[in-house]
Amino acid sequence: MHLAPRYFVPLAVVVVTAACWLIHPLHWALAVMVPVLLLTLWDFGQNRHALRRNYPLIARIRWLFEDLRPYLRTYIVESDREGRPFTIDERSLVYARAKGDISTHPMGTELDVYSDEYEWLGHSIAPNEEAPKSWHVRIGADSCAKPYDSALLNISAMSFGSLSANAIEALNKGAALGGFAHDTGEGSISRYHRKHGGDLIWELGSGYFGCRTRDGNFNPDLFAEQAQDDQVKMVEIKLSQGAKPGHGGMLPGAKVTPEIAEARKVEIGEDCISPAGHSTFSTPIELLEWVAQLRELSGGKPAGFKLCVGQPHEVMAIVKAMIETDIAPDFIVVDGAEGGTGAAPQELTDNVGMPLREGLILMRNALVGANLKHRIRVGASGKVHSGAGMARSFALGADWCNAARAFMFSLGCVQSMKCHTGECPTGVATQVPWRQRGLVVDDKAERVARFQSETLRALREIVVAMGYESPWELTQHDMYQRIDSAKAGPLDEVYGFLKPGQLVEDPDSTQYAHAWRVARADTFRRVF
Repeated sequence: MHLAPRYFVPLAVVVVTAACWLIHPLHWALAVMVPVLLLTLWDFGQNRHALRRNYPLIARIRWLFEDLRPYLRTYIVESDREGRPFTIDERSLVYARAKGDISTHPMGTELDVYSDEYEWLGHSIAPNEEAPKSWHVRIGADSCAKPYDSALLNISAMSFGSLSANAIEALNKGAALGGFAHDTGEGSISRYHRKHGGDLIWELGSGYFGCRTRDGNFNPDLFAEQAQDDQVKMVEIKLSQGAKPGHGGMLPGAKVTPEIAEARKVEIGEDCISPAGHSTFSTPIELLEWVAQLRELSGGKPAGFKLCVGQPHEVMAIVKAMIETDIAPDFIVVDGAEGGTGAAPQELTDNVGMPLREGLILMRNALVGANLKHRIRVGASGKVHSGAGMARSFALGADWCNAARAFMFSLGCVQSMKCHTGECPTGVATQVPWRQRGLVVDDKAERVARFQSETLRALREIVVAMGYESPWELTQHDMYQRIDSAKAGPLDEVYGFLKPGQLVEDPDSTQYAHAWRVARADTFRRVF
């Protein structure tokens, strides 16, 4: 745990007292009283803090408990199901699976099954024990020279720079051991992504890191050079992310180390800016044309985009552009507003963006309603950490899932909420060498692979229990939730699910009539 500078003097008092006691026990009173008196006088005379001037020495207790509060709350005060963003139960499940421990639970559920916290998947009287042991989803089958057979759970976007070198290494080695993919995040491909050869999904954000010109624009030649490497399996454009949708970012020059500069193709020590929006396109049609260009430049690998859904009419505008141009991305990843990040403005995190469930349903309806779903695979990302969470996403239209924080837990993250400070106690989200040292790559890589494997095993158990052959057979009819205190029903009684072609054939019969009417393929703005 990091000790704030304001505790240095009290700590010095303790050290001096202990030293005096060892020298001569009779001097302990003097050893305590003199430093305490000096500290009291210091607080009384300083002019920065009103509390310390009015309540010398005693006011320091406030800051002590303020710093200890997250730890006391997590380990002493909160129940197993109260913590956020992830509860102790949720984290414990990941830890157990990563370590190979027993992840079973005695005495039945602790949820109130008659409240809205309980929702369930309908099992079958005739479970299908003959279901395949595992599944993969082919992405880019219709449009790519090099389609990718993706695992159903992959590592979501987390950049080198946000995560430590050891964390990136462990994640990628775990992906190589388990046969699944590792999304680079918008910080591009570092030497640590390359070291163990795990499959990569290269994410391109608005800063075009790893394939940018000196002034920050997209460089197609530099992109092609890296994207055609065999380790890169897919290319993902980041339109927005759940934790800070519509917001750019900046890595201060002081944090741009030689290794980060090498990966991002920026200058050492210069501010590394990610604009809020892309400069490569400004309309839905231009976005799709860029997707097609990336597919070609990569040598025929799947290309798509990730977004946190914001304005429904923008999704409809992209769908109209697909119909008009006959260009479709190979995949779309829907990120929920509950997604995480190392640092984001709290007001965006708490108030902007559509949660995964609503965003996934909207994307599913847009693609199914326009007869496009068969061409495009849909990924789901946003607090996915269990087989049950994956099953829910499949029931809403996902073809695979990505997870970020769950894989951080598998590395040993304890949710200390220090990601943005560089003071991560477990070496996951820090660039401080001695903090990284605690994260042993070989050991954590095995945990990463084991967590992914055990989570997919749990998904299969659910599929078997429901009597299905694959998770893609799950639909909204299989998922139930409380409608009110006296009634529960399948999800299609809560949300509207469109039939194939309904959006283009009869948009006025859908809940998206207005969004469809004001959407146009040549602009992201509403057109009335």
